[in-house]
Amino acid sequence: MDVSGSQMILGLVIGVILLILLVLKTKIHAFIALIIAASVTGIIGGMDPSNVVTEITNGFGSTLGSIGIVIGFGVMMGRLLEVSGAAEKLAYTLIKKLGQKKEEWAMAAAGYIVSIPIFVDSAFVILNPLVKALSRKTGKSVIALGVALGIGLAATHHAVPPTPGPLGVAGIFGADIGLMILTGLIFSIPIIMAGVWYARWIGNRIYQIPEEDGDEFIRPDNKQVYQNFVADSEEREKDLPSLTKSIMPILLPIILIFLNTTVGALNESGVLAVNDTLLSYIEFFGNPIIAVGIGLIAAIYTLTSNVGRVETLDRMEEGIKTAGIILLVTGAGGALGNVLRASGAGDYIAHQIAEWPLPAILVPFFIATIVRLIQGSGTVAMITAASISAPIVGNLDVSLVLAAQASTLGAMVFSYFNDSLFWVVNRMLGIKNVKEQIMVWSVPTTIGWGVALVMLLIADSIVRLF
Repeated sequence: MDVSGSQMILGLVIGVILLILLVLKTKIHAFIALIIAASVTGIIGGMDPSNVVTEITNGFGSTLGSIGIVIGFGVMMGRLLEVSGAAEKLAYTLIKKLGQKKEEWAMAAAGYIVSIPIFVDSAFVILNPLVKALSRKTGKSVIALGVALGIGLAATHHAVPPTPGPLGVAGIFGADIGLMILTGLIFSIPIIMAGVWYARWIGNRIYQIPEEDGDEFIRPDNKQVYQNFVADSEEREKDLPSLTKSIMPILLPIILIFLNTTVGALNESGVLAVNDTLLSYIEFFGNPIIAVGIGLIAAIYTLTSNVGRVETLDRMEEGIKTAGIILLVTGAGGALGNVLRASGAGDYIAHQIAEWPLPAILVPFFIATIVRLIQGSGTVAMITAASISAPIVGNLDVSLVLAAQASTLGAMVFSYFNDSLFWVVNRMLGIKNVKEQIMVWSVPTTIGWGVALVMLLIADSIVRLF
């Protein structure tokens, strides 16, 4: 049936308002609220009721299909890293190499590098045990460290190929991949600098550290700073696994995924000719599900050699228990995003923005911004913005590389309830209060978006001089 644009917008507005009210003002859990909001948005937005249910289940399933198993493997591996002392060993090593008071920079740098070949949700799951170990052993707020890691991951995830979104956008605009990588790496640096500044600030506002044993978090009245860190760590390290054993479960999946991404890109461009059979095996082992699964197996057989079978299984089940709510809420966020996409509201608003009298470089930027806010998926927002704006900016005096970056960075704005990463970050950092969830992840992503906007305008002005 034909649905007017105003009806699509009405459904969107009512759905978002209802979601916020349910989460903030009622006893309804976020998982239930997301499903209710998705249903109301679709029906008021003009979708057939039976199609609404279909899109909810499809969105839930596709989201968990891509990240659910990774989360399950990741939390089991994370628990083994914690109880074996491997995460603690990595924390000691990292701090000794960089020095204390630089932990946020260390996590941001790790995210900056790791997120280029690895999907951002998977990367956060893989590195989260290190965040908790650093927090537990230094007294630094887990929020400061987690936000720094998240911004480092998000910056290059949005801007640097061969991440799928930027790679697809470059293809749509016909932009040079090498220049996309270079500009993306450059634009990501000020985003991360602003993100680390905010991470330190919010870490002081929400001072939270993991319990010494278990998966819960505590908020002591006074910061329990780790005293005489180096002296104590030298004594404690005698009982910890070696650095090689400690880092292997994390490094293995990163290497496998990076190898898959790199070889695939080189083969696609014709730089490297790879046998089809070999390529298929590289793709198999480089899939995040298989790669993280291999990392989990490595953790089982390298970190629990002196632990019995029953205790090892118990430890992994402890990790699985923490994954339940993460999986449900993440899937529900995907369901809401899928309904918003299917309703057509995102496409309708994007086409309206394309007609606004904006500087050419801002057309793809703001289309990506609005689409991201509406339906949650950064990749979908990037591709939508590129598809709509490419015919417009292609005939104007604007760098195609910068236009492509505008499409990717515009999608970084205000990650909230309909974004799976919003729930992954907040739940894994132990944040349950909605206002704090917004402060922990929605605000820093918006700061990154604002920094990107300024960088794009400056770069566009410089390019126009030549």
